[in-house]
Amino acid sequence: MNSPLPTNSNVVPKESKKLSFKLDFQAYTLIIALILIAVIFGFFTNGEFLSSRNLSNLFTQMSVVAVLAIGMTLVIVSGHIDLSIGSLVGLTGGIAAILQVWFGMSTGVVVLAAIVVGAIAGLWQGWWVAYRNVPAFIVTLGGMLIFRGILIGISEGQTVAPLNDSFKHIGNSYIPYIWGYLIAAIGIVLLFVLTARTRAKRQSMGLSVPSTLVDYGKMTVYSFFTLFITYMLNRYLGIPIAMLIAVSFAGLFLFVSLKTSFGRYVYAIGGNVEAAALSGINIKRNVLYVFILMGALVGLAGVLLTSRLNAATVSAGNMLELDVIAACVIGGTSLMGGKGKIVGAIIGALIMASIDNGMSMMNIETFWQYIVKGLILIFAVWLDISNKK
Repeated sequence: MNSPLPTNSNVVPKESKKLSFKLDFQAYTLIIALILIAVIFGFFTNGEFLSSRNLSNLFTQMSVVAVLAIGMTLVIVSGHIDLSIGSLVGLTGGIAAILQVWFGMSTGVVVLAAIVVGAIAGLWQGWWVAYRNVPAFIVTLGGMLIFRGILIGISEGQTVAPLNDSFKHIGNSYIPYIWGYLIAAIGIVLLFVLTARTRAKRQSMGLSVPSTLVDYGKMTVYSFFTLFITYMLNRYLGIPIAMLIAVSFAGLFLFVSLKTSFGRYVYAIGGNVEAAALSGINIKRNVLYVFILMGALVGLAGVLLTSRLNAATVSAGNMLELDVIAACVIGGTSLMGGKGKIVGAIIGALIMASIDNGMSMMNIETFWQYIVKGLILIFAVWLDISNKK
């Protein structure tokens, strides 16, 4: 008679340890890559890339891509793609500008209108994908053309400007220094509280828990970088409002993706749609919700972009979807679905913005910038496929 298997929960197979190390290595690769990019561009720009003024501009610029990457992560994780977000950013931002400049509406009303229009566009595309089984690639490719055409039509090909000061403040204002440090302190406290609660919950369920030194050591490192970034930004004008908006929505959707049934459904659908259906998950409804959320976030991004530029143009958001998809893939989101993290997508957005910003500061010609970003996208997808195999 065979002896029973050991029940000691502390016994961890060697394969599990190797897998854990591999996952941790993948998680920190992004941060290492970001540090290397900062060091390289800092060297070639004589330190100007790491100046407080440029870091502030960098975080402001990346806020649009970051907001879009949040929604795109959910779309890709669910097993789909959205190629229309660049055109829809231009359309929603254009509608906001037209309502304010031509019709004199208040900032609150036009911001809400942009988000609602984005959500409706997402609803329309999601209906075709979820309930009519048209591939998302085709639906959103058509949406790319449709939304750009609508923008050109309603704006009559004109640049709509200038906007009210209250609208411009959304993408161009900053939080006072003391409030910046206060927000950073609150964020650090939340990090430690959530870490403690997670550890306690895992222990109560009999699950393995990392050592105290590892968990709280990571939180200490995160806290240091949070305070350092806050300090650097406060040396210029403070924390940009656009950056705070992006971080706030990242936190909200991080909670949704990890702590709600909807988030678990999205990952289940992308991982194995047949198994998800057999588990009783309403595939069509949840896919529709994903596209609606994506559209609403596009509307918000349209407001941020239009506010930052203080104008709406027919070319606004052009090719923006490629930067967003690249940010998600660089951040570890698998184009095959079922895998992806919002935090990774945010770091990916920062990497893409850093590359854009650094090459511009080095006066590298535009065609080289397109080539480099294209190569980065191909390389990131190749890594994704290699890891999948």
